[in-house]
Amino acid sequence: MNYLRTAMLLAGLTALFMGVGYLIGGQGGAMIAFFVAAAMNFISYWNADRLVLSMHGAQEVDAASAPDLVAMVRELAGRAGLPIPRVYLMDNPQPNAFATGRNPQHAAVAVTTGLLQRMSREELAGVLAHELAHIRNHDTLIMTITATIAGAISMLAQFGMFFGGNRDNNNGGTGLLGTLAMVILAPIAAMLVQMAISRTREYAADDMGARIAGRPEGLASALAKLDAAAHAIPNDDAERNPATAHLFIVNPLSGQRMDNLFSTHPATENRIAALQQLASEMNKGGITAPRTARHVPAGPWNRRPAGPWG
Repeated sequence: MNYLRTAMLLAGLTALFMGVGYLIGGQGGAMIAFFVAAAMNFISYWNADRLVLSMHGAQEVDAASAPDLVAMVRELAGRAGLPIPRVYLMDNPQPNAFATGRNPQHAAVAVTTGLLQRMSREELAGVLAHELAHIRNHDTLIMTITATIAGAISMLAQFGMFFGGNRDNNNGGTGLLGTLAMVILAPIAAMLVQMAISRTREYAADDMGARIAGRPEGLASALAKLDAAAHAIPNDDAERNPATAHLFIVNPLSGQRMDNLFSTHPATENRIAALQQLASEMNKGGITAPRTARHVPAGPWNRRPAGPWG
């Protein structure tokens, strides 16, 4: 089903891309936009994860450079029944994280330095498990492709300001209206596509991630901290690339600019309430998380004895 949705998304965004091209250059612009979109679709499928990681300055780490973090990802991936994803670190004070990749065999998890500094061990495990749930649910393909193509559409729409609308149209007023429509509607259309694929997906990843980690309370506490920090600590890379905002576990945008239209996350308080309900059900029913290892190593974020899930 995710592959069908991905195909429909690519077709829809290609049509939108061609529409923007037509407003800029008429039929010739539409044809150019079609070929550019076709090339982008191909590149996005195979390389979108690398493009997104590059946008946020993510650097790959391993067991030698980040042993505690990699060990925790390995443990949680085992619980989730997933191949061990590549692990990336972003030098960014805002605590946040995202997953990317076209399938579980080619997946990556990226976290910020701010996340490691501000989260407890249980909270960090909840965040990582949430991202692994996206990988297990095959969400990352459509998430990453949407980010790259929607971002390209937004940039193309901005170019219309310099081209003055449809060059084949001699009516200056109509050309101006076309330019305004292009600049305003194209990013909104891309945003609506993102909203359509994002909100229920976050609830599902919260639920599965909490079960993987075994502690819904840890993820709920992390979400509260992440939401508060996102409003107080700017994420400059995300502000420069707002079309990637839906990738993150919480919206990384400040909301101080028009790019906050790319906010696609459900309300954090609603996500926390759902996790609290899940915790209550797990406690009453004696549900436990799948366990494939005996211990999740403590990291520098919080060196304390292992809890009931470790």
